[in-house]
Amino acid sequence: MEEQTTAEETVERLLAVLDLDGSGARTTEDIFTGVSHPMPTGRIYGGQVLAQSVVAAERTLPDDRALHSMHGYFLRPGDASQGLTISVDRIHDGRSFSTRRAQAYQNGVPIFSMIASFQDEAPGIEHAEPMPVGIPAPEDLPSDEEVSGGIHPLSQRMLTDRPADVRHVEGPIYLAAGEERKASQAVWMRMRAPLPDEPGIHRAALAYLSDMTIQESILRAHGLAWSLGGMKVASLDHAMWWHRFARVDDWLLYVQTSPNARSGRGLAAGRIYTRDGVLVASIAQEIMIRVPED
Repeated sequence: MEEQTTAEETVERLLAVLDLDGSGARTTEDIFTGVSHPMPTGRIYGGQVLAQSVVAAERTLPDDRALHSMHGYFLRPGDASQGLTISVDRIHDGRSFSTRRAQAYQNGVPIFSMIASFQDEAPGIEHAEPMPVGIPAPEDLPSDEEVSGGIHPLSQRMLTDRPADVRHVEGPIYLAAGEERKASQAVWMRMRAPLPDEPGIHRAALAYLSDMTIQESILRAHGLAWSLGGMKVASLDHAMWWHRFARVDDWLLYVQTSPNARSGRGLAAGRIYTRDGVLVASIAQEIMIRVPED
């Protein structure tokens, strides 16, 4: 019988994945190496390589110049059994902003490419879209693992081994999408165990979470569940804006909508809030989605 992974172990694995190795030497680029989560499917989770690229880019900047936006493309599937090499190009350093390009490689070819921007904290105008009202508290909702009985053992293992506690407000769509077809959903998330008090780790962990479940607003609009045989879904690109700092080991509400789907692609947008209603980040992602005709 396979031993159950503890919550602390899942977070320790994530921290190990984010702890990249760097030689300290550089020519035109900084080079880092890393490892992947073991995955039942054998493919690297996109949020992982995104978070690792964020960490690599942040390593080339002082701590007081914080990440505020990134735009990335998932180019090829990654092999979770192999290591990664991440190169960082220091494109620009200005008085207030810096720009970095990070690319993750396996077997000599890029699997993910990202451009990110960093800024010194500065005063300025401020407003934020308020958090939706009437959302149940995370303590009043079951975890995804508690309501996912009957899914494939590999899928169940992906839920229990991931470092995040995820709770769908409308219920998960692993087995069925429900009768109501709406292009939106809300999901509570947090890391299963405390993270270090390093802001960069929390920004990277937020990027890790941002790729989780956002595709489902597209699926819900068409009554599609993850269990549908023959359906293929792959992330194409990902954009994210960090607005305010938040701890990722506290509960965060991920509000997601899909404004469009066409030509085998679907667009999803998300906003992440603290449970006190502070807007933390905005996300956009386009996916490839192929649904069997029958």
